[in-house]
Amino acid sequence: MNQPDYIFETSWEVCNRVGGIYAVLSTRAASMQREHPDRVFFFGPDFGDHSDLYFQEDKSLLKEYKIKNEKLKIPVPIRIGRWQIPGKPIAILLKADAMWERKNQIYAWAWEQAGVKSHAAYGDYDESCIFGYACGMVMESLYEWLMANGEGRKVCMHANEWQTAFTIFYMREHCPEVGTLFTTHATGIGRSIAGNGKPLYDYFEGYHGDQMAEELNMVSKHSVEKQAAYWADCFTTVSEITARECAQLLDKPVDIITPNGFEPDFVPAPEQFDRKRSEAREALLRVAGQQLGGVVPQDAMLICIAGRLEMKNKGIDAFLRAMERLGEKMYHRDVRREVIAFVMIPYLDKPVMRFGRVSVVFVPYYLNGHDPLFQKTYYDLLIGMDATVFPSYYEPWGYTPLESVAFHVPTITTGLAGFGAWADTGVVGLEKGVVVIPRTDSNFLYVVDQIAESLMQFMDYTPAVISRARKAAAAIAKKAEWSKFFKYYRKAYEIALRKAAKRTELKVKN
Repeated sequence: MNQPDYIFETSWEVCNRVGGIYAVLSTRAASMQREHPDRVFFFGPDFGDHSDLYFQEDKSLLKEYKIKNEKLKIPVPIRIGRWQIPGKPIAILLKADAMWERKNQIYAWAWEQAGVKSHAAYGDYDESCIFGYACGMVMESLYEWLMANGEGRKVCMHANEWQTAFTIFYMREHCPEVGTLFTTHATGIGRSIAGNGKPLYDYFEGYHGDQMAEELNMVSKHSVEKQAAYWADCFTTVSEITARECAQLLDKPVDIITPNGFEPDFVPAPEQFDRKRSEAREALLRVAGQQLGGVVPQDAMLICIAGRLEMKNKGIDAFLRAMERLGEKMYHRDVRREVIAFVMIPYLDKPVMRFGRVSVVFVPYYLNGHDPLFQKTYYDLLIGMDATVFPSYYEPWGYTPLESVAFHVPTITTGLAGFGAWADTGVVGLEKGVVVIPRTDSNFLYVVDQIAESLMQFMDYTPAVISRARKAAAAIAKKAEWSKFFKYYRKAYEIALRKAAKRTELKVKN
């Protein structure tokens, strides 16, 4: 199989933990390092102290390249080091501040080069696109340095999401020999249709991406995403659900689906697992007691939801209604056990909510080990849960339920999540590790009731059944490890290199 000698990959979430793409890249990195040791370079924005939570500068790395780069006087300061994740890949962080004065010229170039409609830009569009362009400049200089040293000729450049699309356009013009890949983890229009309360699924075939971009004031973001899909040598997405969106809303079918895997390095080793779980439960019970104003029983059932603050898309509204429904069911069936439901959603800050014996505790912080409540990471707490619930309405893949089962925690999700559709066994019951609830535009109350009923059943399980449920969850996660899924990226690299080689051959002939 034709594979690259070097891989350049960029994302707004390299050394910047703000969403699910961080999990995708940070877990895949170990597999990439095993196959291409220190020939993988991640490019991300430099946010100073925030970046340094995940990044350690190493001035000995690529020292000769950095000297050459400084002589070229490229107006993009860089720091080179290692991303502090399993595999510790090389990361290049850059500041694009000096490029802002060239914004209008860059947008004019993008229009002429790729037909990108930047005139309607607002919000984070400017910052992202300026970063993408600057990233292309740094990649070009690194590519030329590598080629001058004669260490391999085949290079792939992979851009994630619309925020780095300008890197695609830059590299296609300045380094046409490089095979380019573009991954949309969720189409901007699909997410916006769902987030604005429109029925995405019942009328799916009736939506036109360009028309909806005008209606939803997303012309520029939609334009840059659509053009990146066309200009990339290999266009990918993460699930069958989102592939359908790409064909309908971007008018561009994907070349290959690259599902999101998980790296078992994040899960504690067997000899540490029980201790880590006990520590997590102790911390969760302690904080719950502080928030509720009393001691929480040791046998309380601990459940959670986590993710971005998208009330409908992430199913937060369904989760809260399900907790209310669970409280009602427990009352009518005279179930005395306490349930503590943690809502681990940054910025979603409410008073404790109580529904009978179900108490909802809000944790409105990024759980990176520096929050004021736990001082623990999300993974350090996830391992202590009895079950998790992610009833997504719009979820191209769904890392949170996959993370859950990887930590042996049974989970409830929906068939509208890419992971849910992949993992669906048709079984209703957490004893099989995952419950996948069918969700549509119009069955919200059914979803709510099914969540509550699944948790009621779970409370009746014997310790032996719970043990089987946890093992079943872990078994599902094993099937989604990067060792099983990385083959799709190998194929994507091959597609990109083949198209780049063909493009270069045509250029030489002409």
